[in-house]
Amino acid sequence: MLWDDFLNSEWRDWRGSGRSEDRLERKDWVEELIRNHRLRVSALPTAQEMDKLRSFRSFLLGVVRSIATGEALHESQVKELNRWMEGGPLVRRLHAGMDGPMAIGYRPLESGWQGAIAEIAGSFAVTLAEGEASRIRICTNPDCLWVYYDDTRNRSKRYCDEKACGNLMKVRRFRAKKKQNDSSDKQDEPK
Repeated sequence: MLWDDFLNSEWRDWRGSGRSEDRLERKDWVEELIRNHRLRVSALPTAQEMDKLRSFRSFLLGVVRSIATGEALHESQVKELNRWMEGGPLVRRLHAGMDGPMAIGYRPLESGWQGAIAEIAGSFAVTLAEGEASRIRICTNPDCLWVYYDDTRNRSKRYCDEKACGNLMKVRRFRAKKKQNDSSDKQDEPK
């Protein structure tokens, strides 16, 4: 999804090294975001546009944190999201697939980063309106904090990636338990 790809531009090393980076500053990452989501942007963001992108990312992350902790959206958050979406008027198009269902597509009239921000805000609004906000999660690995949409049937996904963060956290729990058992065994030994 566009909105979570954008939010995850604030990268942290999930393995715990403490390293982090703002991928909005990486030309290759921004170009990939533009290409993967067909954003109507012809140039990398200027310093002023970068400030807007970061401000929007900060707002959106705050909303996601609220949702992930079970809070309902506040009226002020809805108003702010609507304000961000106003920056990109759309044209609706009906698409008929070959032997498939028809779908409405949206093409932004506004090109540039203001329109891209509106598209990102719109993709988040669609998730809120058509998805289930309670499925928006933040990885429980404290070193990762990656944002994702839990699409599992039983809604029990705790990590952004079970093979990476999930396994890492299992190993950490195992080692902590082993260390605790080893230290309690040493205390029980006669002196």
